[in-house]
Amino acid sequence: MKLLYTNFHSGSGGGHTTYIRDLAQALSPHHEVHVAAPAGSRLLEEAKALPGVHTLGQPFPNGLRKLRERAKAVRQLRDYLRRHNFDIVHVNGSADHRLTIAALRGVSPRPRIVLTKHNTKPLRGIQHAWRARFHTDKVIAVSDYVLRQLQTTAYRACQPQTVYNGIDTDHFAPFAAVEASALRARFSADPDSLLIGSNAGTSDYKSWTDIASALSLLDEAERSRIQVVVAGHPPSEKQMAIVRAAGLETQFHFPGLLQDVRPVVAAFDAGFVISHATEALSYACREMMCMGKPVMVTDYSGLPENIRVDVDGWIVPVHGHQAMATTLRWMLQHRDALPGMGAAAHAIASKEFGMERFINAIQAVYEELLATD
Repeated sequence: MKLLYTNFHSGSGGGHTTYIRDLAQALSPHHEVHVAAPAGSRLLEEAKALPGVHTLGQPFPNGLRKLRERAKAVRQLRDYLRRHNFDIVHVNGSADHRLTIAALRGVSPRPRIVLTKHNTKPLRGIQHAWRARFHTDKVIAVSDYVLRQLQTTAYRACQPQTVYNGIDTDHFAPFAAVEASALRARFSADPDSLLIGSNAGTSDYKSWTDIASALSLLDEAERSRIQVVVAGHPPSEKQMAIVRAAGLETQFHFPGLLQDVRPVVAAFDAGFVISHATEALSYACREMMCMGKPVMVTDYSGLPENIRVDVDGWIVPVHGHQAMATTLRWMLQHRDALPGMGAAAHAIASKEFGMERFINAIQAVYEELLATD
């Protein structure tokens, strides 16, 4: 098969980048794989480093003020599509979906178009109805929640199905207890403190500042025993104002945007992903679980699909500060239970979250499409 993956993000790209990079890496030994993403993007740089993967620095300009740039981008992508005669073009967002459709005008034979829905943003309106009916052959949802969303839109005609994101379970293996204990010292000098954290990032929709509000509901003796780590871009001044107002500035730690999150995650006693918007499944949650950490998630979108309540994690309401505080108090009172919950998290991750299952499911989608006249 000849496969082209597209992604519109010009910066980090978050889960989109991980998704496409993993597919490209796994499929390139057996198929001809190309990746088109903006020049300088994290995805393009990582794809360039993958043996056998072809790359195109391709902008995906969007908006009425960028009509000239958009026309140039369409011409470039159309030329690339004509030269390579792809079997599958796998798009990953509205911007690259839209521009790919425009670039395919006049291209024959037309490749099959697969769209992965990575978030919970709505796909409604005349444009989406047109894309679904005439220009999309298959839609992949990354969680059952997103699948249910798609089934209420015009994309139900594209036979949407859930394919859960996979992670490299060997790469995200738990660290030895001695090493994890040593790593904790970076964030807390007290070996008896509870260290909770997240590698999901600091965007507002991640709602990590809700942890500060939850901690404020605990009494001082409880609150003082908890340290919080949030990996990602440095927090905004508005976010830090919430932390400072709660008197918790010394208990929150921000190691930054990490190339390798494992040494930080290894230090946690438990993780959290408490998003209130956009999130569809969460690579971060699955990575923490694979590393042997129980995870607290909100009852938003596909996040609960990762968790078995009170077995390998907890589910709390969106912005549910009291429920979060209650869960944190339980962690303090049942510290001895956390390693066992972490072991259960690792066991389910090893069984259900692996890369082989993910890759095989995606490849089956492609093969089924190409077998259909």
